[in-house]
Amino acid sequence: MDFKAEYARLAERLAQNNVDVEAVKTKLKQQHIETPSWGYGNSGTRFKVFAWPGAARNIWERIDDAAYIHKLSGIAPSIAIHIPWDKVDDYNAMQQHAAERGIKIGAVNPNLFQDDRYKLGSITHPSAGVREEAIAHMVECCEIMGKVNSGLLSLWFADGTNYAGQDSIRERKHRMEDALRQVYAHLPAGSRMLIEYKFFEPAFYHTDLADWGMSYATALKLGPQAQVLVDTGHHAQGTNIAHIVAFLLDEGRLGGFHLNARRYADDDLIVGTNNPFELFEIYVELAAAGDAARDVAYMIDQSHNIEPKLEAMLVSVLNCQTAYAKALIVDFKTLRERQLAGDVLGAHRVLVDAFETDVRPLLMQVREEKGLPLDPIAAYRADGYAKKVADERGLAVTSGGAIG
Repeated sequence: MDFKAEYARLAERLAQNNVDVEAVKTKLKQQHIETPSWGYGNSGTRFKVFAWPGAARNIWERIDDAAYIHKLSGIAPSIAIHIPWDKVDDYNAMQQHAAERGIKIGAVNPNLFQDDRYKLGSITHPSAGVREEAIAHMVECCEIMGKVNSGLLSLWFADGTNYAGQDSIRERKHRMEDALRQVYAHLPAGSRMLIEYKFFEPAFYHTDLADWGMSYATALKLGPQAQVLVDTGHHAQGTNIAHIVAFLLDEGRLGGFHLNARRYADDDLIVGTNNPFELFEIYVELAAAGDAARDVAYMIDQSHNIEPKLEAMLVSVLNCQTAYAKALIVDFKTLRERQLAGDVLGAHRVLVDAFETDVRPLLMQVREEKGLPLDPIAAYRADGYAKKVADERGLAVTSGGAIG
């Protein structure tokens, strides 16, 4: 592809459509997609973990891999950590290791679902002793946030019941609110608590935080540092995620995303693969919100089970970049005019036109200006990093696990 000529033609067309191309490029250069430490190790599904040659065995190797993905993409400058999977004795050393490789430590994720003691829940467990242990673990994660200079505590709970009458749903709600109030008091200054939800699984009668509305109501009770985390795979079929995003943005309570894709339920597939138009719709709402979306955190949360770990992560990041680019080139001026005129299909076509635009020349131009590979996937396949780490690390049996 002669991307320079294609870019010139695209830039001319976008200018005619009321799009400031330089402003779009600036926003693309500022995009930030956080990758998860657990995505670089041998995490998988609830049923089987297929070990991958060269999969990271510890947090130091996970940081190295995250830095490599950032080097190729230019938009993945932080790595989320999971405690205790990424627990170390010296968090200053962890932070320094990341800084030396050009990235930062991002969100801290407590593990509240793997221990046997959490069989009946963590912070909603009938036993006060178990609840206290879960709270102590989250407080520990708040302390770790301070040590690694993280501004995000990311919370997902497997808590729920499998049978009617197993426990009091209202009482479990009270336990959860009480526990989160205690943890909220330990948040570092200026940080945020992101509260995730999931409408089913692993509990099948009810989950204690089943949807965005429950997380939103809980966040309102806690205070301004509590916001909702939207996992794109944690919804019933047919749910309009863009609608949820727009509502939470307008309320100032959209804290961030766990980005993935699904065909049926929480499949944790590569974001943007099964329904790229849905991802585009989400980014349109974010682009349209302007400064209201300034502090939203974007994090990948996927289980790369049969895919090569590094390439899967790179594809995930680039799919988000592509969706964002298409959202930024929407002719919002014409869109608004047609909306106000009641031109239903005319307004819809504005979005379709942006979605169907080939933004590869634009992204290549942005990458060239940032000194990045024009084609990150081709660069990955050509540079030998994956073979190098496979030779050095070998085939680890396991490292981490699946996350909600």
